[in-house]
Amino acid sequence: MSYAAEVKKELTGLIVDNPNAKAELSALLRMNGVNTLGSQHSIKIETENAAIARRIYSLLKQAYTDIEVEVKVGSLRQLSQRKSFAVLLKNKVDLVLDDLGVDPFGLNQTIPSRLINEAKKQRSFLRGAFLAAGSVNSPEKANYHLEIDTSHEELAEELLRLMNNFALPAKITQRQGAYMLYIKRAEKIVDFLATIGATQSMLHFEDIRMMRDMRNSVNRLVNAETANIQKTAVAANRQIDNIQVIQKELGDLDRLPAKLATLAKLRLEHPDESLAELGDLLEISKSGANHRMRKLSQLADKIKKEEPYDLEKL
Repeated sequence: MSYAAEVKKELTGLIVDNPNAKAELSALLRMNGVNTLGSQHSIKIETENAAIARRIYSLLKQAYTDIEVEVKVGSLRQLSQRKSFAVLLKNKVDLVLDDLGVDPFGLNQTIPSRLINEAKKQRSFLRGAFLAAGSVNSPEKANYHLEIDTSHEELAEELLRLMNNFALPAKITQRQGAYMLYIKRAEKIVDFLATIGATQSMLHFEDIRMMRDMRNSVNRLVNAETANIQKTAVAANRQIDNIQVIQKELGDLDRLPAKLATLAKLRLEHPDESLAELGDLLEISKSGANHRMRKLSQLADKIKKEEPYDLEKL
């Protein structure tokens, strides 16, 4: 089961009271789409998710009395093994649609204020929208991403406003004629899951995210340390090569000024140490050791180029 499916499974098990149930139902119906049948004597709400179909059925029975509702199972399309689930409301159609503010033709996407005039109702509406048309990447994937899709720009703007009420900085983009609200910041995805009541999924997301972030931090530190070791090794090899050039030229490193001779010998004795560590052995600063090594490098360059040099001026 995907992470998004686990989130939706948790959400479909939540118990809500009637005002919040109607807010969630309103989102579920308008986001899934309502088909009118037989001159509006009945309506059908279709979904590929059995748990969401059961959720719509249960919320309808909870919010309205004396209604006739049933769930039917069919194929998503001919010759397809994928199943679809249809929730059929057979009576009191006008009453239910009016009460939920759902236009069966999808022309009016304004959400009635009575359905979202409290924070709990707004949470329920966002939960219904996510159940109907939302998805979220597993926190184990490289990119964090949560989205809700709708074919109506007005509804996308309404959902964006509700998210902003909970400090959820979603953005809207158009994709293949539809509108997508999305959040990419991990901490805000966590906040959204908490907002709609997916507490266990949110905690699971946080656990995995923290482990990923810790693992990434360790990898960065290891990579940085490896790079430093390689850099030190390359520099040390270059310094040893220069000292050997000088040694071959002079025959004896003691012909160098004392400070330079001491550093040159120490480098040959400690080929794996950094220049800073050689400075510590000599009880001088890194910049002091670097200054002396630079003089040795300049002398080696002159010897390689067969240019004149003066040891007394080093």
